[in-house]
Amino acid sequence: MTIASNGRPAGGHEACRIRIAAAGDIHFGERGGDHERAAATFAALRDRVDLVLLAGDLTTHGLPEQAAIVADACRDLGVPVLTVLGNHDWHSNRVDEVIAALEDGGITVLERSHRILEVCDTEVGIVGAKGFVGGFTGSHIPDFGEPLLRRVYAEGMEEVAAVDAGLRAVAMCPFRIVLLHYAPTTGTLEGERREIWSFLGTDRLAVPILEHGPDMVLHGHAHAGTFEGRVGEVPVYNVSVPVLGEDFWLFELTGERRVPSEVH
Repeated sequence: MTIASNGRPAGGHEACRIRIAAAGDIHFGERGGDHERAAATFAALRDRVDLVLLAGDLTTHGLPEQAAIVADACRDLGVPVLTVLGNHDWHSNRVDEVIAALEDGGITVLERSHRILEVCDTEVGIVGAKGFVGGFTGSHIPDFGEPLLRRVYAEGMEEVAAVDAGLRAVAMCPFRIVLLHYAPTTGTLEGERREIWSFLGTDRLAVPILEHGPDMVLHGHAHAGTFEGRVGEVPVYNVSVPVLGEDFWLFELTGERRVPSEVH
């Protein structure tokens, strides 16, 4: 398995090439002309990719009319578009309406869930969860103290459990991707103030990633972070648009086309 980025094709003679456009923190909804910008941004992907993955914060304040801007831009794109939600998408506490608006445009919203897609005559398993805060080694939020803090811990652990369950469900897919909003490693937070790292993710999300070894992990949220990091041997990419400096990053997953075994 090889990964090529920014639209540069990988070398070799692999039987399967899966072209993926990824971005997070696109934040449509508050600027004049956002409808036109969104339409042009997604239209530029036409005939260039097989799959679009969005790492949350599609909106500015989590309003369904803001989500509809993205939905309208993706409606006739002709390839699967999958997303997770981010903290901005939750801000107005109208998440059900936001999801409905996105789904109206054909976008699949992954909320602690997974999808298996057929691309290039093979299966691609996408595991999606928002992730959550929780901190990293030496600064973890514990399951102790005030009930409010314990609820934060519990929410984070439910996200971790969902990633684990999703990776188990797609274990037989030849290609496996984890899509998050929050970061599972500090490697992609470098550049952000360390004082806020605990609010940008948690390495508890890394536990199922280490165990199951997907092909790559995508996340957003850390606007001043670093593009590339790792969880063990798994590459992790911060595809927040402010980090990318462009509308999308283009990846290629390449490898042998394989049919999952029926023997478990």
